[in-house]
Amino acid sequence: WGRSHKTWRYSGKNTTKHVEINFIEKFTSERHFSPPISCSITWFLSWSPCWECTQAIREFLSQHPTVTLVIYVARLFHHMDQQNRQGLRDLINSGVTIQIMRLSEYEHCWRNFVNYPPGEEGHWPRYPLLWMKLYALELHCIILSLPPCLTISRRCQNQLTFFRLTPQNCHYQMIPPHILLATELVQHSVTWR
Repeated sequence: WGRSHKTWRYSGKNTTKHVEINFIEKFTSERHFSPPISCSITWFLSWSPCWECTQAIREFLSQHPTVTLVIYVARLFHHMDQQNRQGLRDLINSGVTIQIMRLSEYEHCWRNFVNYPPGEEGHWPRYPLLWMKLYALELHCIILSLPPCLTISRRCQNQLTFFRLTPQNCHYQMIPPHILLATELVQHSVTWR
């Protein structure tokens, strides 16, 4: 805020509240707000905000119009839930930037915010590139108000995660081709003459 470049870590530690709510409460209680001063906040979150958190974020931003917010998420939280999908659209329509972390953001998070043992910084968990692409594709579906194209199931006993991509005609019509092709699961259509 102003000249401060404070970094908060572990905003969800020792609480039952979601990290977004915790951060907003802590931030507003520790900061003196001067309306003409602009503030840019970047969040790195494991999960995208739920619909209740999106409402709280929008309320916070409406009370502090000089604040801009960029959110990087590793995964989409219950992305099939229509309230969560609408909440993310509402945030984006309010001017919030939401992006799925790419490898560079994920590595930045690991190196700057994770409390790993000394000498273990090179052992950050490898978040599969394909997962990032699939989550990014699903975020595009959410932004465009399209039905989900990504189904995720988990088998807890083996700690496996399964993704199933099932695009519909509306996905092919509305999502830019380079986004679909970036998943490497959707191929160029070829016409032979």
